[in-house]
Parts: sequence; C-alpha cells; structure tokens
Amino acid sequence: MKSLKNIPSSLLFLLITIGFYQCASTQKLENKLPLEIGEVYSQHWVSGVRGGGSGYNVFIPIKSNPSKIVLDSLYFKGKRVKLESKSASVFVGRFKSEANQRQDIIMSSDPLAEYGNSVPKISKKMPFELNDTECIISYQKGNKTLYYKISNITKKASTEYPIAPSNR
Repeated sequence: MKSLKNIPSSLLFLLITIGFYQCASTQKLENKLPLEIGEVYSQHWVSGVRGGGSGYNVFIPIKSNPSKIVLDSLYFKGKRVKLESKSASVFVGRFKSEANQRQDIIMSSDPLAEYGNSVPKISKKMPFELNDTECIISYQKGNKTLYYKISNITKKASTEYPIAPSNR
C-alpha cells in the first residue's frame, strides 16, 4: 500500500527531471569568439531583371583565423543560411527574399498539370531571439558546434544590379 502512495510523487519527480533536461539541450552562446573579426555589415540587393531576385547579404570580415575553427552557418532576421567564403578574409551569408523572385506556378483544373509546382516553404522556429542588428554565427571547433552572438551590425547602402546588356 505504501508503494501506491509513492507513485504520484515519483511521476512528479520524473516530469520535473524531463523538463530540466529539455532546458539543458538549448544552444549556449560563447562569450568570446576564438578568431578576430572586423565590422560586420548587411547590404540589401535587387536584380534589375523582373524575377531576377532580391535579398540581403551579411558580410563577416575575418582578421585572424586559427586553423582549428570552421565557420558554418549564420542566423539573421529569423533565417539561417550556410556561410560562404568570398575570399580568405571575408565570409558571406546570402539571404534571398520573396520579393522579385521568379514565379513558375501552374494553376489548372487538371492536377497532373500542376505536378511541377514547388511546395511552399515552411520556416523553422529560430532557436535564438534576435533583433535586426544582431546575428549568430555557428562554428565548428574540433567536433563541437558552438555559437557566438554578434551585435551592432551596420546596414550599408543597397546594391541595385542593372539589366545586363544583350550579346547581339
């Protein structure tokens, strides 16, 4: 009979333990980045061709990079992208916006005609709370993924790409 009285308290203990376990699995931000970076800035861009795309790029200049650090991803304005190496000293996160994108959607009463339409993208919940002047860099150090928050991202003037001349 005593064991039946212990079941509710055991269940309560188990639920509390599971709750704390979930809290421990959230990403922790590092206080110091093991490499030296310059002024991080973002720049909006628009193609001069209808359907040519638009978006914004975030530039991360690297002043010194230890060989054991690999920059991986960038979290900015509710989105995540892989970082690309523009040069040995600059990494770029390229975000495409929905504006000025090519729309190849077929609307038809025949379901087979709509077969090639792409599935709408559902954005994943961001693991970080950021404002418009903050981003998170994820990087690999050994076999661990670590995160670092960068604040005070400056916004530079937009780049507008003109229509390319024809090759006639």
